Amino acid sequence: MTTNANLTADRPTFVTHLECSLTGERYEADVVHGLSKAGRPLLVRYDLDVVKAQVSRDDIAARPTDLWRWRELLPVRATADIVSLGEIETPLVPLTKSGGANVLVKDEGRLPTGSFKARGLVMAVAMAKALGITKIAMPTNGNAGAALAAYATRCGIETIVFCPEDTPEINVREIALQGARVWRVNGLIDDCGAIVGEGAKQGRWFDFSTLKEPYRIEGKKTMGLELAAQLGWRLPKAIFYPTGGGTGLIGMWKAFAELEALGWIGAERPKMFAVQAAGCAPIVKAFEDGVEHADRWENAHTVAAGIRVPRAVGDFLILRAVRESKGIALAVEDDAILRAVDDAAKQDGLLLCPEGGATLAAYRDALAAGLVAAEDEVVLFNCATGLKYPMPEAPNWLDRTQPIDFDRL
Repeated sequence: MTTNANLTADRPTFVTHLECSLTGERYEADVVHGLSKAGRPLLVRYDLDVVKAQVSRDDIAARPTDLWRWRELLPVRATADIVSLGEIETPLVPLTKSGGANVLVKDEGRLPTGSFKARGLVMAVAMAKALGITKIAMPTNGNAGAALAAYATRCGIETIVFCPEDTPEINVREIALQGARVWRVNGLIDDCGAIVGEGAKQGRWFDFSTLKEPYRIEGKKTMGLELAAQLGWRLPKAIFYPTGGGTGLIGMWKAFAELEALGWIGAERPKMFAVQAAGCAPIVKAFEDGVEHADRWENAHTVAAGIRVPRAVGDFLILRAVRESKGIALAVEDDAILRAVDDAAKQDGLLLCPEGGATLAAYRDALAAGLVAAEDEVVLFNCATGLKYPMPEAPNWLDRTQPIDFDRL
């Protein structure tokens, strides 16, 4: 645990109950839950009137700028149950050349284990610790497994992780080195999830799949809380979010509602753009078809492995947020993703992951289509450090023992 002053004393949390995201049925807090009886994600609810009476924006502003400054809006009740590797507030980086004068990137690659998965998994693991869960299994395309392995190892929870066979090698090795048992599977992430689900039915472990426990959303919503505070308690005109399971988009939408209920922001909302790859775009198809649930995407493929999710259990929550915000679900081709990554690196010096590149590609398409204006302040989410992904070769070589052609250099 860090020695941050924000973590040194218990503060009350204000969780009242959990609620089925589909039916509204109430569930008791402080006991182990998976999905609701309707087979849908559970949402954590708080007594926001009491929070409002006890905590102010000034109180938040006076605290160290890390994830745990938001303790009253998070589910972990006891400081002793917090598991931390130093979850900093991530910066907003202007992308003026490859994006535009009003384009900001929230660079989530600065978090522990190098991705925004740290936000969700630190919260989920802390609650697993608090609730006495001792063995966890999860499917992953890479970064979520790395975050789970790190935090679970930190607090002594046994972890088994299943990855599609083409998961980037660096992710697989990272998961293994940080203490999880990791298995490659000849299939996609939902195939891995089926193995996890069957093992959970047999009582072998607790299923930590995306949205199949209630607390990853609560960690991911801190992106929205941070964003509001960083922008002076207002929100941008649009948010472009790389969407696979969609936990972060769902979480931010929840965060904005909670902030408004506290009186810390107004009713205005950004347009939420759910960005997917053209080779795996179930949310985009459902959005365009005007339906609430997405069919499984067959033959899913994309260079942006983190958003290669053929089916999302929270599909209807993603679609509701996009529609309520008057946003759009957009798909971008792999060549546009790679071009965006290259442009951001060579023009702005910011190394995006492929999923982050997808948001820049989608912003460019939205701008060209008139869905946003050049003067609109927009935020793109770079969900992981680009250092984890393959890069083009740099083959130049110099023999210092031979005459050097300095003009060529």
